[in-house]
Amino acid sequence: MALMFLNGGAMRGGPLHHLLGGAPLVAETTTAAKYRFYAVADRCPALQPVSHGGAAIAGELYEVAMDTLRDLLLPAEPPELELGVIELADGTSSLAMLLRRGSTQALSDITAHGSWRAYREGNA
Repeated sequence: MALMFLNGGAMRGGPLHHLLGGAPLVAETTTAAKYRFYAVADRCPALQPVSHGGAAIAGELYEVAMDTLRDLLLPAEPPELELGVIELADGTSSLAMLLRRGSTQALSDITAHGSWRAYREGNA
């Protein structure tokens, strides 16, 4: 099992939530204030680690089976994202999807929204 921080379509109520295969929700939480948050071509969210100017981003922490991660969740992720390790607000580590280094997609900085849901609700 792996702890996976989700902040987009795989969260509860999202179109990709079924890909978690019933993985248990561990907590609603935030990242440490070390990330910028982007909308990638307005299709998906992406975290990017920064050395300064970061913020805490809200999401959900799940305990996901490695097979589920490998076979269902990761294949559904867009090519602009890559699997990485982040720091949560409590100082622990978790897997998460990060903006792929060198991505050239159109990015909109949505850090001020603090979450994908808040961004989507504000742009509905």
